[in-house]
Amino acid sequence: MVDENKPQADEENKTPAADTPPLKTEAEAAPAAPVTPPAAERAAIQDADRESYWKANVRLLSICLVIWFVVSFGFGILLAPLLNHISLGGYPLGFWFAQQGSIYVFLLLILFYAWRMGQIDRKFNVHED
Repeated sequence: MVDENKPQADEENKTPAADTPPLKTEAEAAPAAPVTPPAAERAAIQDADRESYWKANVRLLSICLVIWFVVSFGFGILLAPLLNHISLGGYPLGFWFAQQGSIYVFLLLILFYAWRMGQIDRKFNVHED
């Protein structure tokens, strides 16, 4: 009885027959494509894109920090004597910036930063949604 899974051998030299290709195992027959996790795909940014993404991120942070500094330290402390000549809600404007205005601006900066970073993340395809 001849086994169909084994290649036929010549009786003289005990080598497989030339016209019979060797059988492949399942792993050899269909090589699996490398599986890339979705997080790795999102994080796979080219080097040039990484630098551009980082520059956009630092630029946004710099703008937000400058606005925060000007409003909290500049308007609340340095320019308070000049702004105190203007009244807002019955309080001098310099006092208002030092006590409440800088907090409101800070909260607006947080919302702006989150919104703008979402846009930058989508632009460079590193968004989470």
